[in-house]
Amino acid sequence: MSPADKNKTTTTATDTLAKKSRDEGIISGGHLVAKALKAEGVDTIFTLCGGHIIDIYDGCIDEGIRIVDVRHEQTAAHAADGYARQTGKLGCVVTTAGPGCTNAVTGVATAFRSESPILHIGGQSSLTQHKQGSLQDLPHVDMMTPITKFASGVFSTERVADMVSMAARECFNGAYGPSYLEIPRDILDAEIPIEQARIPTPGRYRSSTKSIGDPNDIESLADILINAERPAVLFGQQVWASGSHGAAIDFIRSLDVPAYMNGASRGMLPEGDPHHFDRTRSDAFKDADVILIVGTPFDFRMGYGKRISDAATLVQIDQSYATVGKNRDISLGIAGDPGAILKAVEQAASGRISQGLKKKRQEWMSKLRGIEEAKLEKLMPIFKSEQNPIHPYRLAYEINEFLGDDTIYIGDGGDIVTISAQAVRPRGPGQWMDPGALGSLGVGTGFSMAAKLAHPNKEVVCLYGDGSFGMTAFDMETAQRFGAPYLAVVGNNSAMNQIRYGQISKYGAQRGGVGNKLGDVDFSLFGKMIGGYGEEVREASQIQPALLRAREAIAKTGKCAVVNVWVDPNEYAPGTKAQTMYK
Repeated sequence: MSPADKNKTTTTATDTLAKKSRDEGIISGGHLVAKALKAEGVDTIFTLCGGHIIDIYDGCIDEGIRIVDVRHEQTAAHAADGYARQTGKLGCVVTTAGPGCTNAVTGVATAFRSESPILHIGGQSSLTQHKQGSLQDLPHVDMMTPITKFASGVFSTERVADMVSMAARECFNGAYGPSYLEIPRDILDAEIPIEQARIPTPGRYRSSTKSIGDPNDIESLADILINAERPAVLFGQQVWASGSHGAAIDFIRSLDVPAYMNGASRGMLPEGDPHHFDRTRSDAFKDADVILIVGTPFDFRMGYGKRISDAATLVQIDQSYATVGKNRDISLGIAGDPGAILKAVEQAASGRISQGLKKKRQEWMSKLRGIEEAKLEKLMPIFKSEQNPIHPYRLAYEINEFLGDDTIYIGDGGDIVTISAQAVRPRGPGQWMDPGALGSLGVGTGFSMAAKLAHPNKEVVCLYGDGSFGMTAFDMETAQRFGAPYLAVVGNNSAMNQIRYGQISKYGAQRGGVGNKLGDVDFSLFGKMIGGYGEEVREASQIQPALLRAREAIAKTGKCAVVNVWVDPNEYAPGTKAQTMYK
């Protein structure tokens, strides 16, 4: 018998034994993980292989769960985050012990600050090897506790599925976020009678998360709004993540309130909608008599609440009780589901706004619209600049012109993403993704792959800075391998420019380039190297043609495309110049 035949015989025997065990009602810990994940609605895991976790893979095969294996665990964690953001379901990343876990930390921390529901399942050496110095042994639970909502080890095979459901439940408790489970290898490999394991039934062990808070506060907010002459509302990430965008749209149209959006709520209203505003938030917050903040915290992006006038009645709605009123005083706070609260307030206020007040609100929105138009007109010369090197605002403008109705836009970088926020307007909710409050670079590859896997019929465009592209770009090959091609646009200035500006300002030009200058790299060659499309752009007039050629190449080949655009390293976003992220 040849070695190949002998191996085939051994494999067949092993498969037969495994099938016999399952048929006889015996199940392993890894298979219990897969069953529990399926019960939670997980259809895809993002992972990088390791000996500690292979039984989970075997279980996922039986349960029909897609296994997407990447080249670096940071990408896996970002992909799980991106998948959760795009589907509204639990994202899942599975890593081996030691460096598998530590490599995923940035992605989990990003999900934590972005309130994204992901479950991180990590391997560990066998309990029998505890404290013996086994391969890749680290105190994972202790490490993950500060950046998760729930972190625990699993110490018996009988509890595996129950603990998965417990961790998943915590991901949706109040404001969403990640959980971590460490499962030792002997717990995963052990086989037990299936009747000894509690496998929760889908849909039968969760309370409703659609709380409206205190009904009296609903009436109070309705009273506030029906008497407001100059109201304004900001809808944050939670509005999209909780599936509340429909209720939010009904709310502003019914009550005639100008709306601003950030995070994934961008694109909730089309640009031409009379209630859609985006360039006048500071103006509105300065003059409004009532300001409603829904689903976003008073963190650095909001100036910790200090940029909002003390003269206004300030109302905050959030999924988390701990966030309401954090960093500044408010007039009224309601903890609960954004959509349920907005719907209840709309119903309580319906038909109670006088004609005189409606007229004043129309005048208020007309005033804001005039300021919006003036600000856009002021930006247009920069958006259409023909300068060489290319102005980064021109690149952002051309990307916005390129986007289709179903294009998901992802920003991965510092200054380049801040600039893109001035120009890029996604055409629908959930079609904007960015690093979020943690400011992580390297999110783009995982986000892009996840977005395409979640929505195969949508186009995905990621704008990278050249620094962020260099961090995770090799997993573009993974995206191709799993049939998820996307367009990578690199705004290349050969520097970590957001930091570079601050250093120049503080230490002068001679020391301003220390630790932030990068090499000049023709990243288009990377697109070609992985079998896709690549193009260099050095003239502003060639940006749009290059993007169109890349779109055509992706459609034709099913491979990724990289368009490397050389932008002026001495142009910066206003926020970078003001260093607002540090204030």
